[in-house]
Amino acid sequence: MTVKQKDHASRQTPTLSRRGFITGCAAAAAAMVAPTAFANIKQSPERVLALHHLHTGERRRVTYWAEGSYIQDGLKEINHLLRDHRTGDQHSMDPALFDLLHQVQARLECRGEFQIISGYRSPKTNKMLRQNSSGVAKRSMHMDGKALDIRLAGCELKQLHRAAKSLKAGGVGLYTRSNFVHVDTGRVRYW
Repeated sequence: MTVKQKDHASRQTPTLSRRGFITGCAAAAAAMVAPTAFANIKQSPERVLALHHLHTGERRRVTYWAEGSYIQDGLKEINHLLRDHRTGDQHSMDPALFDLLHQVQARLECRGEFQIISGYRSPKTNKMLRQNSSGVAKRSMHMDGKALDIRLAGCELKQLHRAAKSLKAGGVGLYTRSNFVHVDTGRVRYW
């Protein structure tokens, strides 16, 4: 091969198969529409939640994350607040729920406290609620510490619902008749 031929060969770009081209385009499109739910969350020096449990009357303002990691005492304090108010049973809640609330509030202009209607549910409580309502799942994510039913003081329910949905970070349900929004850290779905 002459020098001229080598130079020409080195400047040629490899050909792409149709499948490779389509796969590359799909990957690029997915990257552009990927959920950005927690893209900016790490920029905060700390994460604080103001919570008000409507059944117990308890209010807490808790720093649950700082300096790059979760604060165990803060998580314990929130877990206690979110206990099953009927039985007193506690469960470790998914910290991603707290991040979800933090990010929802960051998207809204409402700076009030999150009003908790339901946090953790013991199997006993879930069974009782299920007997009284067709809207309670047999294996509710509340039983795994992965769901909350909430309102946000100073924020319209539909606005809260839209903000939670925009995160694409789990399940989000709007219950206008009961006046709350359900959020969970399960698969992304809306109702």
